[in-house]
Amino acid sequence: MQKGNIGVTTENIFPIIKKFLYSDHEIFLRELVSNAVDATQKLKTLASKGEFKGEMGDLTIKVSLGKDTITISDRGIGLTAEEIDKYINQIAFSGANDFLEKYKDDANAIIGHFGLGFYSAFMVAKKVEIITKSHQEGAQAVKWTCDGSPEFTIENVEKESRGSDIILYIDDDCKEFLEETRISSLLTKYCRFLPIPIAFGKKKEWKDGKQVETNEDNVINETYPLWTRKPVELKDEDYKKFYRELYPMADEPLFWIHLNVDYPFNLTGILYFPKVKSNIELQKNKIQLYCNQVYVTDSVEGIVPDFLTLLHGVIDSPDIPLNVSRSYLQSDSNVKKISTYISKKVSDRLQAIFKNDRKEFEEKWDDLKIFINYGMLTQEEFYEKANKFALLKDTDDKYYTYEEYQSLIKDNQTDKDGNLIYLYATHADEQYSYIDAAKNKGYNVLLMDGQLDVAMVSMLEQKFEKSRFTRVDSDVIDRLIAKEERKDASLEVGQRDILSSIFRSQLPQMKKVEFNVETQSLGETGTPIMITQSEYMRRMKEMANIQAGMSFYGEMPDMFNLVLNVDHKLVKQVLNDADNSCKAALEPIETEMTSLNKRHDELHKAQEGKKADEIPQAEKDELSDVEKKLADEKTKKEAVLGEYAGGNKVIRQLIDLALLQNNMLKGEVLTNFVKRSIELI
Repeated sequence: MQKGNIGVTTENIFPIIKKFLYSDHEIFLRELVSNAVDATQKLKTLASKGEFKGEMGDLTIKVSLGKDTITISDRGIGLTAEEIDKYINQIAFSGANDFLEKYKDDANAIIGHFGLGFYSAFMVAKKVEIITKSHQEGAQAVKWTCDGSPEFTIENVEKESRGSDIILYIDDDCKEFLEETRISSLLTKYCRFLPIPIAFGKKKEWKDGKQVETNEDNVINETYPLWTRKPVELKDEDYKKFYRELYPMADEPLFWIHLNVDYPFNLTGILYFPKVKSNIELQKNKIQLYCNQVYVTDSVEGIVPDFLTLLHGVIDSPDIPLNVSRSYLQSDSNVKKISTYISKKVSDRLQAIFKNDRKEFEEKWDDLKIFINYGMLTQEEFYEKANKFALLKDTDDKYYTYEEYQSLIKDNQTDKDGNLIYLYATHADEQYSYIDAAKNKGYNVLLMDGQLDVAMVSMLEQKFEKSRFTRVDSDVIDRLIAKEERKDASLEVGQRDILSSIFRSQLPQMKKVEFNVETQSLGETGTPIMITQSEYMRRMKEMANIQAGMSFYGEMPDMFNLVLNVDHKLVKQVLNDADNSCKAALEPIETEMTSLNKRHDELHKAQEGKKADEIPQAEKDELSDVEKKLADEKTKKEAVLGEYAGGNKVIRQLIDLALLQNNMLKGEVLTNFVKRSIELI
């Protein structure tokens, strides 16, 4: 028996392993099984070159559980005592820093170098044994033992066949790794596509009401996964079947891209376009990254552009550095090349589908839309390509490219200042009356009801020359696209004030909602009353929900305009009735207000151009007194009009109809509306 001492403490090696390679204890199984695969692959390579002439036999790698052990066995090239000393003792301990420096630019630094990967075993094991026999003729089998300290032993043992058995004596705080289900799940996660068969125990079958083991190995992996095969060998059903294996509960993919490039970097894989649901965050991290068919991670930010993390599927490349910091990934030249390549392949695929089968592209647009919009919002290069095939959908379910839509609306939807106005709705049913009014004007209305459409609207306004997007319910129809200068309502100021006061007094109190009442001439056949919302304020509030730094707008109340059509007979009727009912009560108030306003104007005129200290205190006091009296008289006037309005069911009915039209009539107010409607009928 040979005993040895590395001459360094374990504190020198394990921090390096943890910092540079291993962030999770479960990685040990990936590393050890990968080492077994490497050993087997090397034997196959030697055999193909005629350098190994022995019987290959069964090359299946076997993982088994004991009472307190995990054993990984292979029939690969095996190790001699000298190779153990070279690859285990020297590289793994004393040469760890040199090893990392030497191989930091080599993707095989993790997968394919036995020593360092082997020492991940000590993250879960209190003792590790290697029982190994080299493939070389006449080789002596040896056993290496180490308890994680700098000391180890090597002794000659008997072993019938070539290859290595790695035996891990699991530490007390890692007993979870002795559970069959735990190991099975890890093998499925990390090893399901390795190129050498991996067996974990025996297959089981139901017999006499219970599961019993058979004599057949339970092989957990597919050694020749779809992405390693040539596209010409595959049919659509093969791709769909593979997708179902990767994502058993997912909807069928829209289409896919088969990646296969070997210069200037190595990359294979299959990327699927899924049906992305409304919440894009839930759709991310579905791309599985592999290195030589060994699973690495499903967190691929930094390897592919952010919007491509919505894709599903597999990427396999030995040229992507593994288990290093995210900043290292982002600065690595190969990663940047791969990212650019994938982005180009995606845009080329979308362009080809659009060009070759536009009907199919339009049918899938609603599912593709959030993905393409996300790409255009986050990557300028993708926008430059995608704006040729990105679509706009109108409320009649017709699709247009950006250029086609500009041509469609330029004649009828250009305002007096030469701006092209894109009208849009966010909910076809809730905004139906506004959409209908716009269509009656000959306007086209887009349907923009996607999760990212608020941000898209703002971006497209910057991209399109002299263009503005306006939601169809943001103003009355005649002002959505201003063709001429605005005309004031055909009422005197006093009459407009009376109407505004009457309707304002009957507006319901709503949390974080404010109304501004205004009057407009909208024609005798126009709606008597309608509610609009400022495009700017509404958009700012919507952006606050998705963009950091805009929370100020999110806290502001919703601002709505209650627009009264002074040409409609019902509004005229309310005004005439108010004049008749309130005339006697309002006359003395109006007389007093006229007198006070006259004196207010005189005092203001007398103080114009004077500094504060040049104005007599008596004049200041009088002006303050006049303003207070005006406020009191205004309060009296509003009280008179409010009392009248409270007894006029038509006023409240008109208001409630406008609220109902905008899905704002709820709770007690809705119940009262129903009762009042029955009474009026």
